[in-house]
Amino acid sequence: MRSLRILQGFVLVCILLVPILIFLFLKGFGRNTYDIPVYYENGVDSIFAECGNSDSSQHFIPDFSLTNQKGNTVGRDDMEGKITIVDFFFTSCPSICPKMSSEMERVNDMFRNDEKVQIMSISIDPTYDSPEILEKYAQKHNGLAGKWDFLTGDVDQIYSLAKCGFMIPTVDGLGIPDDFVHSDKFVLVDELGRIRGYYSGTSREDVDLLMLETKILLHASERD
Repeated sequence: MRSLRILQGFVLVCILLVPILIFLFLKGFGRNTYDIPVYYENGVDSIFAECGNSDSSQHFIPDFSLTNQKGNTVGRDDMEGKITIVDFFFTSCPSICPKMSSEMERVNDMFRNDEKVQIMSISIDPTYDSPEILEKYAQKHNGLAGKWDFLTGDVDQIYSLAKCGFMIPTVDGLGIPDDFVHSDKFVLVDELGRIRGYYSGTSREDVDLLMLETKILLHASERD
């Protein structure tokens, strides 16, 4: 009987300790930092000849000005103070784009109500992808202008931005869908315009990681 009471007392102590242990764990965990790298802190050594030689300073996304699915101008200034997720695609893409757009739709759903997160999907076939075409594509994927902008514009600017701004390999297919070449990467850009990560837009696991690291950047910016 006495041993049973001792056992009951031990169990009670363990139950009372659980909240304390959880609190201590969370407190200790909160002091740790999840390290999200800053890309190109010492400049960029681009393999693309048209990008020229880079200096040794932190690389930032350069100025640009494009047009979204509503015909509104969207540019580099719209990235200031926000976390931006960027990909390059085209609406007639026969291969990876449908999967990428479906995965980006998950990202959009996750951050739909967070004003500090936005998405920019930039067409590498701007000759065909007019604002009207992009609007139909946006509606298909529940993309609202201002939150998820589908962008078109000058072809030279777009290819320069892809290669020299986001460091994404891109080849113009000159109107032939099968001849276009572009990366499947989603690019995470912080509120200062620095690249913080690349994630495969065809991999659910990679996109889950993107969403996690976006939340971490959000938390860090709120703390600052």
